[in-house]
Amino acid sequence: MKKALRHIASLMMAFLVMLSTMSFTVDKHYCGEHLVDKAVFSKAETCGMQMSASAEDHCCTNEKVSVEGQDELKISFDSFDFHQQVFITTFTYTYFELFESLPKQVIPFKDYSPPILVRDIQLVDQVFLI
Repeated sequence: MKKALRHIASLMMAFLVMLSTMSFTVDKHYCGEHLVDKAVFSKAETCGMQMSASAEDHCCTNEKVSVEGQDELKISFDSFDFHQQVFITTFTYTYFELFESLPKQVIPFKDYSPPILVRDIQLVDQVFLI
C-alpha cells in the first residue's frame, strides 16, 4: 500500500512539473460577437467572411491567448536573502535534532543456535496451553 501511494505521488508530481513548464496557445475566431472556432496548439478556422485589409469595419476578429510555461526549474540557494537562509538552516538543524537515535542493543546469544529438540516436551508431559 505504501509503495502504491509513493508511485501515485511521484506520478502526480511529474505531471505537475510537466504542466507548469508547458507553453500553449489558444486561438479564437469571432464573427461579430459570436465565437466561431476555438483551437489549442493550432490556428482557428475562419468563417469565410474575410474582407480586404484596407476595409475599415471588419466583422471578423482573431484573438490569440498565449500561456507561457516556467523556463527555470532549479532555484539556486544564492537567490535567497540572508534571513531566508538563516531560517532554512535553523529549521533543518532543529528538525534533525528532533529524532534521537536509539542505543544499540547488545544481544549476547545472537551467535548461538538454539538446542536441537529430540522430543517435544509438551507432548511428553501432556502439558498444553489453553
